[in-house]
Amino acid sequence: MNRGHNRAQVFDDDYDHEVFLTLLRRATDRFGVQVHGYALMKNHFHVQATPPNATAIADSIGEIAQKYTGYYNRKHERIGSVWNGRYKSVLIEDEYQWLRCLKYIDLNPVRAHIVERPQDYRWTSFRAHSLGIGGDWLVEHEVFQGLAPTAEERHAIYRAHCAEPFTAAELTLQRYPLRLEAEADAAEVFDVEVA
Repeated sequence: MNRGHNRAQVFDDDYDHEVFLTLLRRATDRFGVQVHGYALMKNHFHVQATPPNATAIADSIGEIAQKYTGYYNRKHERIGSVWNGRYKSVLIEDEYQWLRCLKYIDLNPVRAHIVERPQDYRWTSFRAHSLGIGGDWLVEHEVFQGLAPTAEERHAIYRAHCAEPFTAAELTLQRYPLRLEAEADAAEVFDVEVA
């Protein structure tokens, strides 16, 4: 995940979201990163992904950050970084954490009180995971595929999973995961930040 500099807004309208998603698809495709989920908020983004090697995430995010900054700066006639700093990454270590991370990402607009229902927010992967709408470029992870044998069953199970609210402890662990610094350097996933 990464946030706008000084928590400033980095997505002003639908076009900004579309530009960012296009850059995300191109960069992750170029570096072989499998994207499983995402959320684009007004001042930050989350992406859940699996890289093919140790540098693919950094290469992808670096390219996205540079190109989006150029686009956003031209649009607003400004200079300087759009982003607060280097992206934050968290290593996902088990199936439970993987599914909890995806749920956290997809429900971000609900927790931020932007929408009441996650399917009403266009800029997350929730509709792809719960309804099979859009997201044809996303790669279904084996954890998600393991929920059920058919797509319809997986969607129903995921909707039910997301209907259960996070406990306070689950939110704390998601936002501030317990991990070693060495694990952060070898991250397979970039995500997790307070909504």
